Amino acid sequence: MFARYLLASICALASDMGLFLLLDRMGAPPILAAFGGYALGLLVHWILSIWFVFDTGAGPTHAQCAGFVASAVLGMGITVAIVGALSALHILPALAKLASVPVSFLTVYAIRKYGVFARA
Repeated sequence: MFARYLLASICALASDMGLFLLLDRMGAPPILAAFGGYALGLLVHWILSIWFVFDTGAGPTHAQCAGFVASAVLGMGITVAIVGALSALHILPALAKLASVPVSFLTVYAIRKYGVFARA
């Protein structure tokens, strides 16, 4: 399961970073770029999670949807906080975003594996 989750996360991260870099290049504030990229990555991750990673049988329940969104909000908060803090220290936004990835990834993975999709 971890390998499938990692693959889905790589796809989501590619979407996330692509939009983040586009928004950054267009002059968006780093926090807004991080939010936009994470939101797109979240959508990609949701689709891959319910189709490829977690066997939900008849499809995700309302509780799983809510848990997925709640874990995403936490992950987004972690990402935005790290990007904002590191950007305020004059670290390049792309490097700040990369620094946030492992922290957000491991936190959200644990919540989804042991909480949201524990019975799937």
